[in-house]
Amino acid sequence: MAEKLVMLALSPTMEIATVAKWIKQQGEAFSAGDVLCEVETDKATMDYEANSDGTILKIIAGEGARVKVGEVIAIAGSPGEDISALLKQIEGEQEKEAEPEGAIREQAEIDGVHKQSKGDGKQKPPKGVKASPLARELAKKNSIDITTVHGTGPQGRVIKQDIERRIKEKEAASTAPVTSSAMREEKIPHSERRRVIAQRLSQSMFTAPHFYLSVNVCADLIVEARRNLNAKRDQKISLNAFLIKLVAEALRQYPQVNSTWQDDAIRHFGAVDIGLAVAVKDGLVTPVVRNCTSKGILTIDEELRGLVEKARKGKLSLEDYTNATFTISNLGSYGVRHFTAIINPPGSAILAVGEVFKEPVVAQNKDIEVQSTIILTLSCDHRVVDGALAAEFAATLKEVFENPVSMLF
Repeated sequence: MAEKLVMLALSPTMEIATVAKWIKQQGEAFSAGDVLCEVETDKATMDYEANSDGTILKIIAGEGARVKVGEVIAIAGSPGEDISALLKQIEGEQEKEAEPEGAIREQAEIDGVHKQSKGDGKQKPPKGVKASPLARELAKKNSIDITTVHGTGPQGRVIKQDIERRIKEKEAASTAPVTSSAMREEKIPHSERRRVIAQRLSQSMFTAPHFYLSVNVCADLIVEARRNLNAKRDQKISLNAFLIKLVAEALRQYPQVNSTWQDDAIRHFGAVDIGLAVAVKDGLVTPVVRNCTSKGILTIDEELRGLVEKARKGKLSLEDYTNATFTISNLGSYGVRHFTAIINPPGSAILAVGEVFKEPVVAQNKDIEVQSTIILTLSCDHRVVDGALAAEFAATLKEVFENPVSMLF
């Protein structure tokens, strides 16, 4: 019996997603476990898998369509099955949902234009005004003049697919190579990732009272240790692996920082799971290395390398990027010396790491020496981490960074 396939919640924060690509096409059979389509969620592009055998009888949400969790994306069943009743039901549901007051007013205004035009007998009604409510809503959201869209529905009616096609044309035009040196104004629609990043960072910034403190750290020993280690290896160890390990050892001493604010309590996490902010095509994600205090730098580097590769391919699983207890953001490779970062929930602090740079310093014997320096800036949630505690933790970070061997004691 034919059934509706609905959009599933593929991540804990997902409310709406975009159908990125259909793997199974209309009329194609599938088995339980097969990937039917790829879905762009707030964090990654994920596989939508079938939970039973069947055939795709009708694709409702084409590639590029934004769909809320629970909305229909396709109809599946047996080949040749009559799905007309299901299609009518789905169309009714879509039109009911997309019939806001604004659309009703818009229709009334258009009807008014029709009447006025007919009344004077000279003006012709605008083209393409016959459209489904869903198409009107979609056009409005994407700033598309619906009267310029060619309708392919009954009697030239503009339908949802016509607007989706125009959206794709706009996107293609916006990404086309620019042959002129002149700048041009353009509007780039939000991706799901960008939309949710904005939502989560705003929520963090406006609900968690942030405060910041910075320390200058001598990185001579870290630079030397990394140089010596990499001299014996084909696969170079990243500086981020050192950072994660050193920060984890400092957090082991300060479980109050490795914590989160909850409505009824402050929760100290039982493990140190560190996320690293990674820039991707349309935003950033924070893949997480778990249980960092129990792992060495080489293991951390290997795991981190795999996670970063998956992040850049949009293939992170839910487990790969959620629930970091602490986060590191490193912009040193861009030449940034000092910056502040926004806390990544559920953590209560984030460490911003600048570039390693050379600077003259006054040694204890009053000689002028040149040392490698990193500026570390800690952002803290004041509901969980008080100023004195943050200062103690920053001092410990400085000690661990400048004397890595202290981790052995």
